[in-house]
Amino acid sequence: MGVRDEFVAREWEGPGRYWAEWPGVVGGRDLRAGGTWFAVEPGAPRVVTVLNGRGRMAAEAGRVSRGGLSLRVAADGKLGRLDLTVYDPFHLVAAEADRVRFWSWDGVELAERELGPGLHMIVNSGLEGGEQLEGETEDAYMGARLAYFRPRLVAAARPAPRVGESLEEAWGEWLPLVGGGGLDRADHRALLPLLDLGEGRVWGTTSVSLAALTPGGVRYDFRAVPGDWARVL
Repeated sequence: MGVRDEFVAREWEGPGRYWAEWPGVVGGRDLRAGGTWFAVEPGAPRVVTVLNGRGRMAAEAGRVSRGGLSLRVAADGKLGRLDLTVYDPFHLVAAEADRVRFWSWDGVELAERELGPGLHMIVNSGLEGGEQLEGETEDAYMGARLAYFRPRLVAAARPAPRVGESLEEAWGEWLPLVGGGGLDRADHRALLPLLDLGEGRVWGTTSVSLAALTPGGVRYDFRAVPGDWARVL
């Protein structure tokens, strides 16, 4: 599952095959930078998502969008030998049917690890939220989100989507949770937040992606927020 939080005025378009360099990759496209936050390569099959991280920002001159990283890894299956100093800090997750890899770049060092079976939740402050902070900060809100939703996702029956199933059959008890779990979008625990930051700036969840992998293929469902679910693959 991937939840994209962004300034709602930032323009984007829904999943498609937009990139000549990576013709097999499917994903929503950010219209400002041209990359994607959630990339699916059905031929592999492979799913890659990228999140903002914490650390030293890249120099303004020469800065490269992180949205291209998800495209590259979805298509090639590897991060490759890149000059990461041109990227702001990020977390990058690449999931295949038999393994999940997780990279974190803090602007100085790259950490890589494999994630074992089970539920893993990653936010901008890192795997499982890193240090759980208190107060009126973005990381504190993310910590509250994890604390509220993690036990509920664990308690719900784990989805096992199959070809031909309806949305409700495929995702089962997780579906109402990824739809917000009944919390108001202004709640600091909200999975799909919507916050008015003043001066015309509104920040919140703009889309939700659900993907399930098997050795033979991928199921990919997408919802713009607000909006209805649509089957992509």
